[in-house]
Amino acid sequence: MSDGILVIGTRRYSSWSLRGWLAVRLAGLDVREQVIPLADNGETPAIRTISPNGKVPYLEHKGVAVWESIVICEYCAEQAPGLWPEDVRQRAYARSISAEMHAGFRAVRQAMPMNIGRDNRPLAAGTTPDIDADIARIDAIWTEARLDFGKDGPFLFGATFGMADAMFAPIVSRFLSYGISPSPESRAYMAAVRAHPLVDDWYQKAAQEPAEWRQSRFEDIA
Repeated sequence: MSDGILVIGTRRYSSWSLRGWLAVRLAGLDVREQVIPLADNGETPAIRTISPNGKVPYLEHKGVAVWESIVICEYCAEQAPGLWPEDVRQRAYARSISAEMHAGFRAVRQAMPMNIGRDNRPLAAGTTPDIDADIARIDAIWTEARLDFGKDGPFLFGATFGMADAMFAPIVSRFLSYGISPSPESRAYMAAVRAHPLVDDWYQKAAQEPAEWRQSRFEDIA
């Protein structure tokens, strides 16, 4: 018998679900997964019957309810120490960029919704100054983290795929889907994230979702 449940949305589209799912899997929590297909109009009543804020991901673990991806990350890190960097300076940086990710980059998120089925196809209309500013900032974060903290491995803080990587994994997916090509350092990081076994497992499971779960609002973006 499992210790709880993790509720997520359609893997093909749900970026926030990916963050929470990665955190739970990195921590090794024994919870069953429930996937609720997202509705095409942006409202999914079934989620509102389970999650306090009506959104995914939502975690129940040993009687504790947790929602919001960044809080799920913190909760999981409490269960499995080491998912944030041990060094205080690195840990502060990791938490800062994760919070920045949670609250920011709206231009990229709105113009380029996550669609794992879209492969390296740029926006027909190109980018805007706001999108370019978001891309530049993300590129700067990845490059700074890699050069300052990540020299011992392919991820932001070295050899271990941690919570900060989980927070940025959906952005990696977006960049791959929409043909965004940042600096060489960031491209190498993107390749490492995509190749991580957990991320690859998410992609494989997304490919197995029923075709009827697909939504025109994500699929028809030129």
